[in-house]
Amino acid sequence: MKKVLFVWGGWEGHTPQETTELFASGLAESDFDVLIRDRLEAFDDGELLRSMDLIVPNWTMGTLTEQQERHLCEAVAGGVGLAGWHGGMGDAFRTNTAYQHMVGGQFVAHPGDLLPAWDVRIVDHEHPITAGLADFTMHDTERYYLHVDPSNHVLATTWMEGGFDMPVAWTRTWGRGRVAYVSIGHTFEDFAVPEARALVQRSLLWAARS
Repeated sequence: MKKVLFVWGGWEGHTPQETTELFASGLAESDFDVLIRDRLEAFDDGELLRSMDLIVPNWTMGTLTEQQERHLCEAVAGGVGLAGWHGGMGDAFRTNTAYQHMVGGQFVAHPGDLLPAWDVRIVDHEHPITAGLADFTMHDTERYYLHVDPSNHVLATTWMEGGFDMPVAWTRTWGRGRVAYVSIGHTFEDFAVPEARALVQRSLLWAARS
């Protein structure tokens, strides 16, 4: 049985508890042993982090101590998977640059705030995370401008005003660990869109230590 650690908290507007419960339930159904913590002190326990197969940070903003950041980065470099979504992984730990390097991107802005509709286009149809998923539309939620590492393997994009595609989902590696990120997820309500929920759920499963 694989083990996953969720660490949730930060700004309540991103509904961290609700999204944690949503995806923790999905992983439990996939026979994961689920551990949930609601304090950043969980990242002080390097032995705990190294014992996991997957870590899901779900903490908006906040700051990791030097030790917490080091333990998290070292655990992933050692083979522990890391995966998540906008509300807890991409808009997190804004001053922790080693963490941002590991994730492969960082939230910058949401032009237009809540948009009535915007499209997500799958660009890699062969990857296990996206295989069989069709393009889809998000409604009444935010779309994000990000700073993105050019070495990411991009799975899905969205068109931004100004004439360019912005990555929405990607994978990368950090040492021996797999990293997967989906920029959807202002609140848990975004995951009422089946494709959006599937994109995150598959990302979690893919990133877990094999």
